[in-house]
Amino acid sequence: MNNTNLISTETIIAHCTPRGQGALALLRISGQQALVVVDSFAQLATAKKLVSVSTHTIHYGTVIDTNKQVLDKVLFFVMHAPHTFTGEHTIEITCHNNPFIIASIIEQAITQGARLAYPGEFTRRAVLHDKIDLMQAEAIDELIHANTQLTLKKALAQLEGSLSHWVTTIEQELITCLAFSDSSFEFIEEENMEFGTQIKERLQKTLHTLTQLKKNFDQQQQIRQGIRIALLGTVNAGKSSLFNALIGKDRSIVTNIPGTTRDVIEAGLYKYGNYWTLIDTAGLRKTDDKIEQEGIKRSFKEAQNADIILLLCDRSQEWSVQETTVYHELLDAYGKKIILITSKDDLPQQAQHAISWKEILPFSVKKPEQLSCIEQNIQHKIEKLFEQAESPFLLTQRQYTLLLALEKNLVHIVSMLTTHPISYELVSFHLNDSLKYFAELTGKSVSEAAIDAVFRNFCVGK
Repeated sequence: MNNTNLISTETIIAHCTPRGQGALALLRISGQQALVVVDSFAQLATAKKLVSVSTHTIHYGTVIDTNKQVLDKVLFFVMHAPHTFTGEHTIEITCHNNPFIIASIIEQAITQGARLAYPGEFTRRAVLHDKIDLMQAEAIDELIHANTQLTLKKALAQLEGSLSHWVTTIEQELITCLAFSDSSFEFIEEENMEFGTQIKERLQKTLHTLTQLKKNFDQQQQIRQGIRIALLGTVNAGKSSLFNALIGKDRSIVTNIPGTTRDVIEAGLYKYGNYWTLIDTAGLRKTDDKIEQEGIKRSFKEAQNADIILLLCDRSQEWSVQETTVYHELLDAYGKKIILITSKDDLPQQAQHAISWKEILPFSVKKPEQLSCIEQNIQHKIEKLFEQAESPFLLTQRQYTLLLALEKNLVHIVSMLTTHPISYELVSFHLNDSLKYFAELTGKSVSEAAIDAVFRNFCVGK
């Protein structure tokens, strides 16, 4: 990477494990002087210095303060540059998970010349030292925050370099096109040799690949955050009862008074390896209550944003024409993501509702066995969502924006190749311009502001 001016020579330290109760904590120190800094407050059981031990070895010892008082008994994992995550000398200290101990060790490191790491600074240094590229760094963040099995699987693959390999392959295609274009304008007059057809075919193939990669980007953005499941229906349709049953606690208030739920209530849980966000919504009906009207507006908004809709119908009540119309409108607009449920299955059915649907699931709080069937249907919908997310990679917004710009540039080049005579000098110019997007994707050539934007949301210890 040409960003050597962005590499800090300071030694940094951070607490890497989650705060809270637990037996052990891990502190990471990285930098040119990491070994020297830690040696200033470390005493190994062997009486050796960390600067003299072999790389990738673990040593038992104590951490002492400036008064030679023991702060904790710890393990030091020593890793010498360049064979570390950051590419710098790195030491990881495993200590007891007490906040006073952790703070004391960090204080000793800072006293001896280290400083607290910024969010994502360890990964940032790994990028700047060419240990990983920028896309792999983004995959680390995806891996940490993965809320679905799909996100986890693809983030792991991208950390191993699946997206990086794909980008390199496309980059090589454009380099080949550039070579063809340069040869064409150099030799066309002397030998009547040009490669317009070959360039066009390669670019069209690349454009097709880009289209496939970008496919379902919006859907993947939703899936990577977990699955949003909205419960909709008219007042007293049993939404809150089902909501409470699915999360296993009485979170929503349940009464026989119409319009009890007036706002959106959310709760999350892990189910079948994925994170479900369940959303209880205000009952849909005509009302003059302004607060309830606002709640109903939010209900329709949740219907639009949800990945899956549980649409509940009260089988024990007669439906008005308005209620029937609302259900038909929802089914027409969001049919693919709806699971239709008839509630209060323990009560006699009062009327045949004018809705035909391929599958209608019954539910009653008095029949808990029905809940399992509903959960299985939700999971089946989730699996269908994952199947529709055909792109082999999970793109970040930054990557997606760069690929859109690249696509636009390539479309323009293809149009240039359809006119005769072809201006190969201009084709080469635009191909060179296109190659810059690959440098930005991988981080080979990227501004400090762009680097900062990528690592802004990373946790401190990463």
